[in-house]
Amino acid sequence: EPDVTIVSGLKDMVVSEGDDVTFRCQVSHENARDVEWKLQDVALQNNEMNEISVEKGKIHTLTLRKVTEQDIGTITFRVGPHTSTA
Repeated sequence: EPDVTIVSGLKDMVVSEGDDVTFRCQVSHENARDVEWKLQDVALQNNEMNEISVEKGKIHTLTLRKVTEQDIGTITFRVGPHTSTA
């Protein structure tokens, strides 16, 4: 299986309380496994507040819905040994 790397990393975002914010990270190969999103070192799951998806096979997205002050912090995307933060 090819080593999946991060082609385009996360970008820092500034967002108002109550808004949605989307983070994108592009990887080198489709169907990447061992992918993880974190907020302040807490793993995020796909639920009503966090939408985790993959666009065009290589672009992994995380949308945080109706953010609050508690959502301030570092977002981390990890694929295998590679990470990107914002």
